[in-house]
Amino acid sequence: MGASKTEIFTIPQNALAQVAKVLAHPARVAILQYISRQENCICNDLVDVIGLSQPTISQHLNEIKKIGLLKGTFEGKNLCYCINAEKWEELQQLFHAFFGKINQNCC
Repeated sequence: MGASKTEIFTIPQNALAQVAKVLAHPARVAILQYISRQENCICNDLVDVIGLSQPTISQHLNEIKKIGLLKGTFEGKNLCYCINAEKWEELQQLFHAFFGKINQNCC
């Protein structure tokens, strides 16, 4: 497989593509929706809510963490997650800038 040549694209283009890749899986969308609706950090209840195995949930959480959307803290033996509000806002602005600049005067 050839090189992706990401260096020829802008930082915002690469950032948007990376986020879109992470959000392209419905399990990750479901996880983010669930966590974002909680009043507190969540610990270990994603398996019952999402319906996937713990290892699969952990893989998805790791992918979401790679783009900075989640923060985690250890409480005893549990790893608890919550939304990283600063990164969430940054990504909202990134998507808004992308979708807000579409030329609607064609065709």
